[in-house]
Amino acid sequence: MSASAKPCVFCAIAAGELSAGVVARTAETVAFLDQRPVFPGHVLVVPRAHVADLDAADDRLLSGLVVEARRVGRAVQRAVGSDGTLVLVNNKVSQSVPHLHVHVVPRRRGDGLRGFLWPRHRYATDGERDAVAARIAAALRDGGDGVAPVEN
Repeated sequence: MSASAKPCVFCAIAAGELSAGVVARTAETVAFLDQRPVFPGHVLVVPRAHVADLDAADDRLLSGLVVEARRVGRAVQRAVGSDGTLVLVNNKVSQSVPHLHVHVVPRRRGDGLRGFLWPRHRYATDGERDAVAARIAAALRDGGDGVAPVEN
C-alpha cells in the first residue's frame, strides 16, 4: 500500500484492530454488524484477505463467502425473528468500502423497505429483452472468464 493509500477498514476489522460487533469468525471470513444498518441485525460478511470487489475474487473464496453468508443469514433470522433476509453484494458502484462484502439484511413482511433495488421497469418489447440477453450471452462466450453460456 502506498503512503497516500487509505488503510482498509474491513482489513482492520478482520485483523481485530477495530471493534465492529463481530458475530462470527472463520479461517477465511469475518462477519460483523453494519455500522449503518438498514434494520437491526444487518451483518456484513467479508473475506479476511483483502479483495477489492467481486471481480477480483477467485471461485474458492466466493464459495466460502456465500456459504458463510447463508449460515449468518440463518442465524440473523433466528436472532432477530425476521421472516427472511436480503443478501446482496454491491460490485464497484455503491461499494462504500473497496473490500468485497456481502450484506445480510433481516427482512419482515411489510417492513416498509422500498426503493432499495427499485424502480424496476419491464423491457419495452420481447425483442428488446432478447437483444439484451443475446449481448450478455455473447459476452459470456467471448469474455474468456470460464463461464459457460446458457443453453436454450
